[in-house]
Amino acid sequence: MSRTILISGAAQGIGAAIARLFYQQGYKVGIYDINETLAQTLADQLGSNARAGKLDVSDYSQWQVALEDFTLWAGGLNILVNNAGILYSGDFEKTDINAHHRTININVNGVLNGCHAALPYLKKAQFARVINLSSASAIYGQADLVSYSASKFAVRGMTEGLDIEWKKYGIRVLDVMPLFVQTAMVKDMDAGAIKNIGIDLSPKDVAQQILNLVNAKGTILTNTHTPVGIKTKIMFKLSSISPQFINRFTNLILTKKS
Repeated sequence: MSRTILISGAAQGIGAAIARLFYQQGYKVGIYDINETLAQTLADQLGSNARAGKLDVSDYSQWQVALEDFTLWAGGLNILVNNAGILYSGDFEKTDINAHHRTININVNGVLNGCHAALPYLKKAQFARVINLSSASAIYGQADLVSYSASKFAVRGMTEGLDIEWKKYGIRVLDVMPLFVQTAMVKDMDAGAIKNIGIDLSPKDVAQQILNLVNAKGTILTNTHTPVGIKTKIMFKLSSISPQFINRFTNLILTKKS
């Protein structure tokens, strides 16, 4: 069976970078996105081993249709990347409650739906992994990004739990935790952290880390979480050894608006 990967939110940004990189590695690539036209454009650019489809990750039935469509075409599913996500920034109380709800519905329920719907297909594969897009915002709750940060904490929790639970199936469930990445998602973002920390990562950086996790074998792959970028690695390490008040103080400084 050919190596196969399905990526949610794959029409642009990090998802598109993942699709391009895995296509170059010889995978059959599923490019599924709420913007089906943009997804099809990317699939056409890549070639005959790419398939596009519509997927609103918050709708479980669309996951079922997408997975059936992809696996019938590709012959199975080895890698699921839960990449789709949205971000609203700014003062918590000034952000419309519907925006907060939408963040949770896509970022949390989207991952929940994807993992649940994909399991029957992953169990059939000789080699299977799930890679979830978490964030450095899941290290410590972020001011001006409260619902986004909370959603990524939820992704972190789901990843940890399923990585243990699905060991019985031989399926690793992992996440990557990048800081801010150069995508449309962070354009005009209203958060002190992005002004103070800056944007050093590209979508290709995240895609390469995901490929590394997929290719890692045996004892090399032990950690459930993988911080992406030197700044995130430092923050992740410090959070595990610093007293809580130090972590809070550090985040107060980093997220302070000028």
